[in-house]
Amino acid sequence: MPLRTLLLLTACALPVPALADVNIYTTRQPELIQPVMDAFTAETGIQVNLAFVEEGLVERLVAEGDRSPADLVMTVDIANLTQIVAAGVIQPVASDVLRAAIPAQLRSPDDLWFALTTRARVIYASRDRVADGEVTTYEDLASAKWAGRICTRSGTHNYNLALLSAMIAHHDADYARNWAAGLRANLARRPEGNDRAQARAIWAGECDIALGNTYYMGQMLADPEQQEWANAVRIVFPTFDGGGTHINVSGVALTAAAPNRDDAVRLMEWLVSSAAQGIYAEANFEYPVLAGAARSALVQGWGDFTPDTMDLTTIANQRPTALQIMEEVNFDG
Repeated sequence: MPLRTLLLLTACALPVPALADVNIYTTRQPELIQPVMDAFTAETGIQVNLAFVEEGLVERLVAEGDRSPADLVMTVDIANLTQIVAAGVIQPVASDVLRAAIPAQLRSPDDLWFALTTRARVIYASRDRVADGEVTTYEDLASAKWAGRICTRSGTHNYNLALLSAMIAHHDADYARNWAAGLRANLARRPEGNDRAQARAIWAGECDIALGNTYYMGQMLADPEQQEWANAVRIVFPTFDGGGTHINVSGVALTAAAPNRDDAVRLMEWLVSSAAQGIYAEANFEYPVLAGAARSALVQGWGDFTPDTMDLTTIANQRPTALQIMEEVNFDG
């Protein structure tokens, strides 16, 4: 047999390394992150499988243990990320790429979770009934001048608990308790609905200002039935006294089981690349964590702000106290 033929047959007989899929459990609607996953697959050939787990993510990972098919978990809110850490179902990732791309206050100090995008907790203000400069700080929301003028979702929702946790971290528990009571006294109605419902309430004249996350404005403007609500308000970026605008995160973590660890870490690192951050920001109306990454044109139109630099882990540690305060002041009552 000629040598050339022998070499060809030998090469054909050798196993061809196959690229493993990366499996993700996500509490985010898959359509919100599918564009960035499709771009990763197009660049690397690695398929990404998304499993939407709306409730019981931690319980599912605990129950599956070492048999879990999930390589990564993607979720929103620092409280959810720290809950996953506490359950012991993820492992650290020592990556120079992730550390270089993500500011220290937006990642776990022990490399257990990493923020991918940020969102600001802002004020939706009536364009007709709230003057420019009328509200500038979170602390001011407890002022009597806002009596009967504020709407918000439940005080025990993660978004509002994170804001109250940050208030505790910036001041102390007593201050935060008085602030929460003052905010409650200024409500135009009992807390109800989601953040979009607060913009609708302003549009309907039920209140003048509301707490909301930035990206909901983008979602409302993209929905013909909700554009009127969004156009009735403007975004105001309040700050803490002596601090910046409160932010929260969407983030990613590597599971303890991770059957496809190397490819999963490759995806994590790709997600903080300039290209991926731009796609993510455009699709979700959120802010990139990578300095210099492109924001969507719509988000740029909302203006610049100074993010609060309080460490998110410090804020998350105050969550039990924040929940206790919301219950003590009967915020939702």
